[in-house]
Amino acid sequence: MTKRPPSRPTEAPRRNHAVRVADIVPAVGDKAFRRFGFIQSSVVSRWAEIVGARYAAVSAPESIRFPAGKRADGVLTLSVEGAHAPMMQHVAPTIVERVNRFFGYPAVARVAIRNGTPLRSARPARPEAPRPDAVSAEMGDSLRAVSDPELRAVLESLAAGVARSSGLPRIG
Repeated sequence: MTKRPPSRPTEAPRRNHAVRVADIVPAVGDKAFRRFGFIQSSVVSRWAEIVGARYAAVSAPESIRFPAGKRADGVLTLSVEGAHAPMMQHVAPTIVERVNRFFGYPAVARVAIRNGTPLRSARPARPEAPRPDAVSAEMGDSLRAVSDPELRAVLESLAAGVARSSGLPRIG
């Protein structure tokens, strides 16, 4: 009688091709986000798009809690900076409408506000805009031939950025 090799846990089928990180990351975070009451992690990552920059600057979603066995009429809990809580209470119906529009169905029925400091993703500061005087005279002469003023301004900005840079380009 021949011995069979020990059984291994089933592995996911191999794809035999490279997979974009952007396709993998949401799947990794989904389990953690569901634990905290979020159906989709995109509610947290796209909060500024959902409610607008003004409200996103002072608030962040903490969780969405649904009644037992349902995926509708939930309670969205927001963490709001101190004195902004009364303002957010007044705009709660607007926030409910925007979140439901994002989901595409009435997922949220009301908003609960908790005072706190909302956690924000640390975004790198934008580099300062290049000054037009940073363009070399040689480059400036060649750009004068461009008749469209908007295109010329963009090309001058690009040339100034290239002139200002040093080392390898940084994408991000």
